[in-house]
Amino acid sequence: MKLYYFLFIFFSHILYYSSQELNCQITIVSQQIQGTQEKQIFDQLQKALTEFVNNNKWTKDNFEAIEKIDCSMLINITQKNDIGDYNSTIQVQARRPIYKSTYFTPTLNIMDESFHIIYQQFTQLQFNLNNFETNLTSVIAYYVNIILALDYDTFSLYGGTEFWNKSQLIASNAQSFNEKGWSPSETGQKNRFWYVDNQLQASFQGIREFMYQYHRLGLDIMHNKPDEGRANILKAMELLVKVYQARPASFNMQVLMNTKRDEIIQIFKEATPEEKQKALEILSTVDPANTSKYQVITGGG
Repeated sequence: MKLYYFLFIFFSHILYYSSQELNCQITIVSQQIQGTQEKQIFDQLQKALTEFVNNNKWTKDNFEAIEKIDCSMLINITQKNDIGDYNSTIQVQARRPIYKSTYFTPTLNIMDESFHIIYQQFTQLQFNLNNFETNLTSVIAYYVNIILALDYDTFSLYGGTEFWNKSQLIASNAQSFNEKGWSPSETGQKNRFWYVDNQLQASFQGIREFMYQYHRLGLDIMHNKPDEGRANILKAMELLVKVYQARPASFNMQVLMNTKRDEIIQIFKEATPEEKQKALEILSTVDPANTSKYQVITGGG
């Protein structure tokens, strides 16, 4: 009887532990800030954020340990304003495995240069999806949901809608607070508000369709159908042309191409001459600032 009880507790613990969704490496760098005390604060913050992201339950789904989403957040403290008050940047990256492969494909690579942090050592991190608690946890939770949205979008068409909506709600709740990165009225359209708002607009639907077709119908079948997979990737890329024509040089397209550029170049280095030329035409259209980088596909550059 004791053995059965032990096994029940043991496997219940394993199931609970595996239910969390993210395997996120959070790193805080602070070379521009001096002082032993500050380093202790940042070490504690790094630990607190790691627990906040990896130990919270962000979805209704259960994830086995092997299914957890690999991601990272690099926070660079750039300025101390006051005790416990800092300016920083945050770079968020995520990846997902490719079916029957040891390869991981990047799903997100975004830099946010407006991350204001207020944190006192040993402060309990609080987050409420329906209310703005702190800028610190709101920004982190926003990007957690972006990571989830993109990952789910790669496995089923528009599968990440729930998490795009949650990110939008977080951005909406922050509107009444004087924190950078949340307002639609900020100069330009390259902040957290516009990134998620754009992603949910009809004119950007092609990006989400691309994420599904590129990954599920392209990369995931390349283990046994490389030619078909590459052809499907090329078809997926055509969806981006309509997005670019509707909204040229959008922040969302920049983020997408910064994430996928190097991978796409490598994929089409192995393509037929016709595929190479078509890929170059599409990439030069949707990401004209980096045309010279894409020319390597056809042997130029």
